[in-house]
Amino acid sequence: MVTATFRFYEELNDFLAPARRRREFDAPCARAATVKHMVEALGVPHTEVELVLVNGESVDFDCLLRDGDRVAVYPKFESLDITPLLRVRRHPLRVMRFVADAHLGGLAHLLRMTGFDTLYDNHFDDGEIEIIAGRDARIVLTRDRELLKRRTLTHGCYVRAQKPAQQVREIFDRLDLAGSAKPFTLCLDCNAPLRPIGKAQVEDRLPPGVRASHTRFSTCDVCRRVFWEGSHWRRMRVLVDELLAGSPPLPPETPAAPGPARYPK
Repeated sequence: MVTATFRFYEELNDFLAPARRRREFDAPCARAATVKHMVEALGVPHTEVELVLVNGESVDFDCLLRDGDRVAVYPKFESLDITPLLRVRRHPLRVMRFVADAHLGGLAHLLRMTGFDTLYDNHFDDGEIEIIAGRDARIVLTRDRELLKRRTLTHGCYVRAQKPAQQVREIFDRLDLAGSAKPFTLCLDCNAPLRPIGKAQVEDRLPPGVRASHTRFSTCDVCRRVFWEGSHWRRMRVLVDELLAGSPPLPPETPAAPGPARYPK
């Protein structure tokens, strides 16, 4: 029997049995056990892991464990640049795209609000999500840790918060999304791009009060809805500004497209 000593850091401890949290512990391993096998056998989805050190050297998930190995397992780093080190995934994702499971519709809605391509359908099963993530190079968002252990998944986030507004703050913080956000550029329902449209083209579809008081409009070419900066847009803007705090503002010559205020009846 092979025995290795493990230490998990920061939020990865949430997945461990209480007696194993924030401390070193020994665990028996099968003779051909890989790092990935043992990390998940101990309860941590491999998609939550960014860096593994075995005896002080960075390794990938396929590394075979030997008797006496010391294994340190780290989550995504927020303030430490580990670019020079080998990470457990061969390639980072250059474009942040997501697929959310059936319990995260509110989070999907808010990620679209901030301009992140996010697929969501409450009829997606785990197998479909796995296929979509691999096909489109999407990050899986879920509160189901077993989904994140699926073999072909390379990028995913276990969402800890319960409420959508807290969930989107969590994802923004963990993945450092503020600098990549493009608020109010996607349809919240269709996930399709919004485009500006002249008032004359939609005037006959506007409520009288909106027609009299607004001049900027956008539309979705999929659902054909028209959006304007009304009271609902202003409420969303408060959350967006909070999420973007600390990132440089958009230059004045490239303003964000008008966002959805509410859907006309």
